[in-house]
Amino acid sequence: MSSIPTTPLSTNGVTTDHRWRWSHLLRASHRLAFAAAMVVLMATSIWWAITLAARLGWIATWPLAASPTLAHGTMMTFGFLPLFFIGFLNTAGPRWLGVKEPTAHDIVWPVGLQLVGWLLWVTGSLFSLSVMITGGTIAWFGLAWAYRDFGRLVRKSTAKDQTHGRAVLTAGHVGTVSLAALMVAFALDQYGLARAALLTGFWGFIAVTFVSVAHRMIPFFTASAMPMVTVWRPHWVLYLLVTALAANLVPTWMQVGGVESAVVDVSVNFWLLVSGLIVIWLAIIWGLIKAVSNRLLVMLHIGFVWLGLSFLLVSVGHFWSWTTGTPDWSLGALHATTMGFVGSLTMAMITRVSCGHSGRALKADGLMWTLFLLLQAIVVLRISADMTMSIWSLRLLSAASIGWTAIFMVWGIRLLSWYGKPRRDNQPG
Repeated sequence: MSSIPTTPLSTNGVTTDHRWRWSHLLRASHRLAFAAAMVVLMATSIWWAITLAARLGWIATWPLAASPTLAHGTMMTFGFLPLFFIGFLNTAGPRWLGVKEPTAHDIVWPVGLQLVGWLLWVTGSLFSLSVMITGGTIAWFGLAWAYRDFGRLVRKSTAKDQTHGRAVLTAGHVGTVSLAALMVAFALDQYGLARAALLTGFWGFIAVTFVSVAHRMIPFFTASAMPMVTVWRPHWVLYLLVTALAANLVPTWMQVGGVESAVVDVSVNFWLLVSGLIVIWLAIIWGLIKAVSNRLLVMLHIGFVWLGLSFLLVSVGHFWSWTTGTPDWSLGALHATTMGFVGSLTMAMITRVSCGHSGRALKADGLMWTLFLLLQAIVVLRISADMTMSIWSLRLLSAASIGWTAIFMVWGIRLLSWYGKPRRDNQPG
């Protein structure tokens, strides 16, 4: 590996070779991790779109090795998102902690294991549960390796405020344990345990990481771009948001334990109602309205608003269900979080980091903005599929999946073309 060049081909410091090369992925940790994440994201999105098309009879069907819903949830939770986290945390994390930034060579193994593991998982889902579990186990080793290394950075830090670094590290440990439990549940064919482990991984790992990063970065980015906006992010806000995320897991683990409590249900849904209103209030305080003039910035704010809307959907949907006897809106609320909050913030945050670290202007051009707006429409379509409860539900769901796949294929291919080329400004990284 040491023989692969990690510096530009240049003359007197000016890059002369702007062709796409594999070696350029090793110029910086975010390049390697983001590129791997894009590959897994596109592979899993294509797999799910094809699976839904088969359900509708649009193409030939084939038997899957495991529950397609659980397999899909696993890939969308533990597949590409932790790879994006690795790239981001090894770029921004060292700045938060005041420690030296790792090189791409330092994360080759954790990234490589996750890339190989999840591609093996997708392949195995078509014919073998054993291959799936093997792939998931390989990916687990990569995930555990990545957060062991990040933990070393946290322990080296002498920064006065380590709150966000420690928050994402704790979330990473939750994710590592959840993925291990999920693989055991698949091996034992325990659907209830697998579902609980998956949701714990999502709310306790993925969502906590996004909330922690949003709490630190959205006010900072807004204040940097909008001089009249001040950075306001007290720690109690972060703690409040994390408790709201944890509240989403209470019904899941009550179900696993066979416990029913109307008092707990009402308390959880009331807290989610309050939390949803607080999130939307936070978005306004953090400069949502002023950010409208800056496309890349408002993408971050819109993504954050989806979290508040998802809390409101859960709460209002449960109260509506109790009074009318109709199904609740929990699945629609979950996709408001996964596709709206996580999907939008992923596109916004990764686009921003990729622009800044490729020597490009920090702005969303026409294509990026169009993709983001299309994503918002797809989120609404997906939520509608969950709330329609009619013959159109599966069709709407399939249309949303195909739209998601198309959007992220275009986005992924475009950014992949950046990662394999030198920076435009001839700077290192």
